[in-house]
Amino acid sequence: MPPETEIIPASAGRIDDNTSQEDLDKILENHISVNISSLKKCPGGEDMKVRILHRSPPVISIDNFFTPEECQECIELSEASTEKKAMQVNSATFSPLAQSKRTSTTWFCYYSQMPTLLSKVKSLLGIPIDQFEEPQVVRYRTGEQFSWHYDEVPAAQLNNGGQRVATLLVYLNTLGNNKGGGTVFRDLYFPSGEQLTMRPKTGSLLIFFPAFKDGRPDDRTLHKGEVALDEKMISQMWIHERPYSPAVPEGNSHGEARELVAAKEVELGLT
Repeated sequence: MPPETEIIPASAGRIDDNTSQEDLDKILENHISVNISSLKKCPGGEDMKVRILHRSPPVISIDNFFTPEECQECIELSEASTEKKAMQVNSATFSPLAQSKRTSTTWFCYYSQMPTLLSKVKSLLGIPIDQFEEPQVVRYRTGEQFSWHYDEVPAAQLNNGGQRVATLLVYLNTLGNNKGGGTVFRDLYFPSGEQLTMRPKTGSLLIFFPAFKDGRPDDRTLHKGEVALDEKMISQMWIHERPYSPAVPEGNSHGEARELVAAKEVELGLT
């Protein structure tokens, strides 16, 4: 990174488990907002711990964003044999880094299959689901990885929804400290000087921002998925500047999920 690049780690000392809304608003001035108040009303919401892992660029985690039961529901989408089945592909990337390597397996899901994820993210970001990319479940088997890459959309593909302004990863299972599989940021560090790494922990959410809210890509967010030394499962989704048209699976649509999301919002106390 150029020497004048702004890189501001989390506040000196330990990472605070009780990040306030005011703290979030300060670091997100140039990004889409994150509102944690409504999530506290969810069943188990009192156990959600919000942490600022890095201030500029902003990187945020939320413990217990998903319950263990909600994680299992996502995992089962990769195993389902129903008529409306998630689309399985070898994971791909359109990262501009020619050397970027990805060896995982991805299931592109119907929006209607994941109302819990959609309703919680909609509440957290205050953004309509029309701007959500297809929700995905991703499996990394032992030895698989996703090398250094950016999440930004190439200029030639910006006609569909514009730039990605947020990345959300929900870790569906826990990997021990010696089992790899962490999400690592090349140029970012904890206050201790250790490279910024998010370790997979069941139900935890990682949020970062591939672009500013005006659509300018943020090159400070170069990251990778470490080689997993045990099976790792995540759910992931990207948020766009404008309404996004899904491509897969065939017939996928935001509209089909609206009533399910509305019902889930009521069930979770998000309305």
